[in-house]
Amino acid sequence: MNFQQLRFVREAVRQNMNLTEVANVLFTSQSGVSKQIKDLEDELGVDIFVRRGKRLTGLTEPGRAVVPTIERMLLDAENLRRVARQFADQDSGHLVVATTHTQARYALPQVIRRFTEVFPGVHLALRQGNPQQIAQMILDGEADLGISTEALDRYPDIATFPCYSWQHVVVVPKGHPLVGRTGLTLEEIADYPIITYDHDFTGRSHIDSAFAKAGVAPDVVLTAIDADVIKTYVEIGMGVGIVAAMAIDPKKDSELVVLDTGELFEANVTRVGLRKGAFLRQYAYRLIEMFAPHLNEAEIAAQLREPV
Repeated sequence: MNFQQLRFVREAVRQNMNLTEVANVLFTSQSGVSKQIKDLEDELGVDIFVRRGKRLTGLTEPGRAVVPTIERMLLDAENLRRVARQFADQDSGHLVVATTHTQARYALPQVIRRFTEVFPGVHLALRQGNPQQIAQMILDGEADLGISTEALDRYPDIATFPCYSWQHVVVVPKGHPLVGRTGLTLEEIADYPIITYDHDFTGRSHIDSAFAKAGVAPDVVLTAIDADVIKTYVEIGMGVGIVAAMAIDPKKDSELVVLDTGELFEANVTRVGLRKGAFLRQYAYRLIEMFAPHLNEAEIAAQLREPV
């Protein structure tokens, strides 16, 4: 048994049993993948995969039991490498953060600048995606940590920590009929076309829920993942915008007016997510603490040690 065989099995599961894709990802041949998997099965004395001819079509019952163990073994191997790097060089290395556009654009810039000043030897990579993609990057080991408002807390293998809460606000162009009115209701806002986030992003579920509870069906004429895009189309008069409060810059958005809507929408919570069982280097903990000062290494490490 060797780690190469274990990686081939794990990748076969990740690639939905497509050995051509497994070979491409691991830079080897399809026949080589098949042989390594078969050698492992022979050594274990059980079939991990169901086969139809030369094709893999699913996991056997023993395979469903074996795969989680393989995942843990490979995670432990990576943790060993990280531990060694931790003591070999504590202030340099790589850190991959998976996050959404909103967090990367509005919440993280000052944190990232401070982090790079403290850890100039760390190469930091930001990978953007929707919340589900961020969760998968964490689970696959492609990202050291993820930051998102949605989805991360739905995965049992991801430990999540609340970082901060925020609200949506309603914005319109100067001169809009709603400007100056107080105590606005969702019914009054829905009299106009709505421009807001795509369904998977930036608390959109709370926006939809608020309208649904009020029995109002808004006319959402345009959606985007980028608040700057939403604000652009609001400025040209296409509709009323609903965006994250953090996305409003009084200087840059001088042509927009934030309406007095109270707390029409439920507060959103942005979380940091980490794969349970993963080993974090010290500078990863420091980045989290810079982003959410109420979190600390001891609390985070304790949850990461919880059984997967």
